[in-house]
Amino acid sequence: MSLKDQVVILTGAGGVLCGGFAKHLASLGAKVALLDLKKENCDTFVNEITKAGGEAKAYGCDILDVAAVKDVEQQIVKDFGGYHILINGAGGNHPKGNTTKETYEKGDENDSELITFFNIDPNNIDFVFRLNFTGTFIPCQVFSRGMLNKKGCSILNISSMNALRPLTKIPAYSAAKAAVSNFTQWLAVHLAPAGIRVNAMAPGFFETAQNAKLLRTDSGELTPRSHKILSHTPQGRFGVTEDLYGTLVWLCDSELSDFVTGITVPIDGGFSAYSGV
Repeated sequence: MSLKDQVVILTGAGGVLCGGFAKHLASLGAKVALLDLKKENCDTFVNEITKAGGEAKAYGCDILDVAAVKDVEQQIVKDFGGYHILINGAGGNHPKGNTTKETYEKGDENDSELITFFNIDPNNIDFVFRLNFTGTFIPCQVFSRGMLNKKGCSILNISSMNALRPLTKIPAYSAAKAAVSNFTQWLAVHLAPAGIRVNAMAPGFFETAQNAKLLRTDSGELTPRSHKILSHTPQGRFGVTEDLYGTLVWLCDSELSDFVTGITVPIDGGFSAYSGV
């Protein structure tokens, strides 16, 4: 694999998915820089990687702060000598950016007890959009400078199945991830002359700490929304982190995907392909 000795930067690396990415890429010989708002969230993954003989380091960073991202970029160059791959995994949703109901019912617009399309706070929409889209844009802007005209460099954004099939109740998150997919195409064209490939993965439903309350009750049973999700997933299950590794390696490894740029790959058990009938 051409990932050996490649330096990979991962944002949101304190989470289950990107922490798993870091461990898997390190097992293939890559050197990994794990970024998270709280550095301590990455420590477990760094310890596991180094114990297995890999090379990894954690950095605390607010990806919405341009100056902070630039400071971390300089630290990574000092620690690793440079870098080759950026994986933008930071993001997430916030309940205040959701509607209470899936669809409008007569009288909802006058019910102050509900969060509806008509009273949802635009500041909450902006928060979710900034976290997902701007939180992808800024690292791309800062770290792509260190990749210009360097062989084997690429950017991998984490979009979502919601970008393809927007889900009820989460308008901000769906729109933000659609923006990530669109930006991935734009940036792929813009940076092609510099030899930087830009692609995205669009995971479907994976059980993580962020969506635990959405998918499971306090007793661990599936929620009604989970049953609806699985009934619309042809493979009939939630994804696990390992389901993403094949696409991850394919898109990061320039020997495998050197002519692939500007795409978003859905990894969703067939959810985005199923019409429900």
